[in-house]
Amino acid sequence: MMKIRGTTILAVKHRGKVTVAGDGQVTLDLTVMKHGARKVRRLYHNQVIVGFAGATADAFTLFDRFDQKLEQYKGNLLRAAVELTKDWRTDRVLRHLEALMIAVSRESFLIISGNGDVIESDDNVMAIGSGGPFALAAARALVRYSDLTATEIARESIKIASEICIYTNDRITLEELDLEAEPEKTAGSEKAERPEKAERPEKAERPEKAERKDKEKS
Repeated sequence: MMKIRGTTILAVKHRGKVTVAGDGQVTLDLTVMKHGARKVRRLYHNQVIVGFAGATADAFTLFDRFDQKLEQYKGNLLRAAVELTKDWRTDRVLRHLEALMIAVSRESFLIISGNGDVIESDDNVMAIGSGGPFALAAARALVRYSDLTATEIARESIKIASEICIYTNDRITLEELDLEAEPEKTAGSEKAERPEKAERPEKAERPEKAERKDKEKS
């Protein structure tokens, strides 16, 4: 059976930004089938970014299941990731998927695998896929010895990996989170505003006292 081969996904947290980058190549056995595949997506009201290394059908299955977990746990990425790995290992369909995911939010920075692993990075740089080691090495060097932003580091690191790994190209998808900006409010998160108190109707003025019909007789 022909095998769909690797990819490169990289995540960089640097100077108040988190960026996830992925190449666009899909390789089936010895043939490049697609150049512009989108392997990085936003989930949960754009507050979580996920990158996937594996077969396309597996990616959509896991994206959908992961999005459900994020909704269930109200955007708590770490809790959703742990629960996803439980399903991944025990579900009759999911347990046959061989894949890796990178998932980041404002609070968490994770690699998730079907073996039940949920791994946090030590140095705010992580990568998966066939070109992952090359992109990881490049990104670490650029973080330490350059003034580039997180997005610039991610883009240049994937480009370097594409020059080395035959399963990686330079059609790059980038998604960024600004850690210093206020998160977008999700639907229903805002408390319903209290209705304004109805203005009290003004009290009716008392009718003037009727004039006495009969004046006192002098």
